[in-house]
Amino acid sequence: MTEFWRDRPVLVTGASGLLGGWMVRRLLALHADVICLVRDWVPQSELARGGLLDRVKIVRGDVRDAALQERTLAEYEVDTVFHLAAQTTVGTAIRNPTQTFETNIQGTWNLLEACRRSSVTKQIVIASSDKAYGSNETLPYREAATPLQGRHPYDVSKSCADLIAQTYAATYRLPVAITRCGNLFGGGDLNWNRIVPGTIRSVLRGRPPVIRSDGQYVRDYFYVEDGVAAYILLAERLAANRGLAEEAFNFSYGVQITVLELVRQILQLMGSDLEPEVRDEASDEIRYQYLSADKARAMLDWAPQFTFDEGLQKTIAWYREFFTHD
Repeated sequence: MTEFWRDRPVLVTGASGLLGGWMVRRLLALHADVICLVRDWVPQSELARGGLLDRVKIVRGDVRDAALQERTLAEYEVDTVFHLAAQTTVGTAIRNPTQTFETNIQGTWNLLEACRRSSVTKQIVIASSDKAYGSNETLPYREAATPLQGRHPYDVSKSCADLIAQTYAATYRLPVAITRCGNLFGGGDLNWNRIVPGTIRSVLRGRPPVIRSDGQYVRDYFYVEDGVAAYILLAERLAANRGLAEEAFNFSYGVQITVLELVRQILQLMGSDLEPEVRDEASDEIRYQYLSADKARAMLDWAPQFTFDEGLQKTIAWYREFFTHD
């Protein structure tokens, strides 16, 4: 649907993050008029690489700045918003819950309030997370069957932001739809504490990869380019059907894998005989989390463009190229 996006003013918050950088790249390929809200300047991010910067408008600032968000929507006459900005690291959330709550919760209501006051914004897609479900005995998580009940700081921040998005859709008829994805991975993730980029970097350095947990936590991993495609599809469907406002959608490959299995798969794909170092230090994290994407497949006619293995292979190739210039 290239013509849908051509010259359409689109705001991407968190544009220098993993998902944000790939989102901007795809929107530019669709000829959208992209505005990027960026707090931290990351020269090695996907946003800053490959000549994207001279094709976008950059707004420097923080999602906690309500006036900035309102001014940005008005000045650029933003039609569509992808709200991706967040503090996404579980460990950071445990060490600094206040900053996480301010960014993830206050930042979300600031954006939605600015959208409510805007006369031109027509589609808003909010990034929630599988962590918003908290710890539930019923698996896989399903949108209608699984309540949002985060307990630890990061999980609570996503539960709250998700519910606030639903509030603005239900009370103010704001055209908001919500995504809940598993752990996103892909090239451009420069947070080396995360298991995929950290493992790949360790192997490329010839060092044993480190697993902070006991390796048996089960997670749902989702390749970033499939994440981008899912967000864009949801915005298109929301534009065509306002009845999707207030709806949340899981996006997942339906692959459940332990952290140790993931690390061993990366080692195999990279042809490495290194053994992971299992430290068993993680705490306050959910043991089992994985999603059903049946609703997205049925209501949005969504299907992934890659398999999980293909996503890993593309990710490894990205970092191999990245570290050749290191």
